[in-house]
Amino acid sequence: MRCVIARFPFELTKNGVLESMKGVKPEPITAESVIIGRRHYPAKQVGEVITRQDRRDFSAGEVLRAMARLGFTCRTVPEAAPAPAESPMDRASAMLGSSLAV
Repeated sequence: MRCVIARFPFELTKNGVLESMKGVKPEPITAESVIIGRRHYPAKQVGEVITRQDRRDFSAGEVLRAMARLGFTCRTVPEAAPAPAESPMDRASAMLGSSLAV
């Protein structure tokens, strides 16, 4: 499959990616990731290995799109849930250091 990563065209195959990542130890996951075989790799690490380019030259999204088109499972970072809204009564109670029992 032909794809463009960091403005350079690459001819990638699923077997080629599997072969390139064979023996590569996964780094800790802190952002988007790709599951290759039974291992979870950061998207930027996968992109660096398969393109031989510096990680700063491409985005994780470019790698995720290419890997998803090849049939690999890709995971994005889940968005943080918004903090529950605190009522003015709860805020005042916390500031006074007492709990109001009703």
